[in-house]
Formats: sequence, structure tokens, C-alpha cells
Amino acid sequence: MPRALWITAPGQVELRETPLPPRGPDDLLLRTLASGISRGTERLVLHGRVPASQHDLMRAPLQEGDFSFPVKYGYCAVARTEAGLRVFALAPHQELTVAPASLCAALPDALPTARAVLGANMETALNILWDARPLAGERALVVGAGVVGLLTAYLLAKIPGMVVTVTDRDLSRASIATALGAGFVPPDAVPTGQELIIHASASEAGLLLALSHAAFEARIIEASWFGEARPALPLGEAFHQRRLSLISTQVGQVAPAMRGRRSHAQRLALALELLCDDRLDALLEPPVPFDDLPARYAALLDAPALCPVISYGEPL
Repeated sequence: MPRALWITAPGQVELRETPLPPRGPDDLLLRTLASGISRGTERLVLHGRVPASQHDLMRAPLQEGDFSFPVKYGYCAVARTEAGLRVFALAPHQELTVAPASLCAALPDALPTARAVLGANMETALNILWDARPLAGERALVVGAGVVGLLTAYLLAKIPGMVVTVTDRDLSRASIATALGAGFVPPDAVPTGQELIIHASASEAGLLLALSHAAFEARIIEASWFGEARPALPLGEAFHQRRLSLISTQVGQVAPAMRGRRSHAQRLALALELLCDDRLDALLEPPVPFDDLPARYAALLDAPALCPVISYGEPL
């Protein structure tokens, strides 16, 4: 019987044998090759900090259990079908999975298995750009050099004439941001007059920095998810005078700019194509064997890491 990672109580995980559901006519049997840990979301799940009002909306597609525990969670898996096709699937950390074909996307031949675990993160970054509607030549700031922030900066840097600056308290992210085509400065050196700001730090301090460095009529795209936290915002100071726009973005829906023109499946397929760049390997942490995951899961979520990768026996 295949094993899966289950969160059994706040801060506690274990590998459990988990029976597979009956297969329907449109289901695939997937043998997992690798899975990625989405540190921000999975940390909230591990510690039971998903707001009760969001329990239904935050369910992963193949989740079992509830956020009140036990729960099996995750959505960044790369697997092989019985026919030998490599696919990205919105599946948890589990050795074998039965998944609807509609939740699976074939990998481009040029995309390595390990890097493909970034599929959900790149899809989020792509949706952020669709919500942001960037313009050639704009000055753009990305606050927060986590995986989503860096992928968003990477996409922004491809736009002609756009000056992209990334900021983070972790100065070790400077070399990665530079390699991806963006500039990097510490928080105390962020330039003012930023016309497009992506906030991806999930911190009140980061959002305050975004507001204070925004140009007249700038767009601030809130890409963080705060869970139960309630950041305080100075919306009474220069917020109105500068006519700032604070715009939420969330990957559950295709952004309005492309809604009705691109499906979820088409968005994911494009995200996987966009991952075909060797420079993006810098966002991956060294693989952790699936057998070691229970002992290391909490530490992986709390470490100043990028994307931890879980391996399931085959070389990556």
C-alpha cells in the first residue's frame, strides 16, 4: 500500500499507508518521482493556522482529511503515468496517486523532473503578471525574494525596458535575483517612485515598504497570503493623495485579463514551458528522500530555504 505524508496534529507529521481510491474512466495512476514543498502555505497548514472561513477554499485538489487534522496536503508533484509519460500533478506528498487526467499536465521534454516541481509556483507568478498588467519601461519592485517573488521578477525582467528591483532581508538572494535578470537591494536601499510593486513577503513590514515606495498612481499587487494575520496599513497618510491601487491576486481563478481566453489547463501548460530555463535550478534545494521527510519536514518549512524537493527513489 502506498505511503503518504500526513499532518496528524499541529507541528506533527508521519508517513501513513494510504489506500488508493477506485479508479474512474478518466483517472490516471501516478508513480511520484518528485514533489516540491510550498513553504508558505504548508507552514500555515502544519501549524493549524488556516482560518476556519477558508477551510473549503484552501483545500488542495487531492487533499484528504481536514485542516482540523489529520490532513494530507500538497500540490506540487511530478509523476510518471503507467504509459511512461512524465506529468505535473496537483497531488500531495505520496508514493502512488490516483488523479483525474484533468489535474495532470504533460511536461515539456526539455524540462527536468526536479525543476518541474516549481510548476504551481510558476503558474502563480504567471497569474500575478496577468493581474498586474505590466507595461514596457515601467519601474517594478518585487518585495520578497521567495520562490514566487523570484519567479515573478524573472518574468517581469523579460519585458522590454522594464527595470526590475528585488528586495529582501536575506541578502544571499542577491545573486539569484541578478542571475534571473533583476536587480537587488536591501530593504533600506529600495528606490522610491516604483510604478508597479509586487508584494510577496507575507509580512506587514514588506507591505509597508511597498506602500511607502510607490509612485503616483502606482499599482501594488498583493501576492502574499497572511492566513489569520491582520497587518496594519497606513491608508490615511499618502495613500489617497498618491491615488495608489492595492490589488489582490490569487491563483485559484484565472486573472481577469485572461479569463475566458485561457483555461486553468492552458495556464499550467504555459507555466511549465516557462520553466525551461536552466537558471531556475537556483530556486531548488537539494533533494530530501521521502523516507526522511517526517523527521525533516518542520525544519524544511522553517529554514530560510527556497523550494525543498522530495525524491522518491529514482535519480532526479
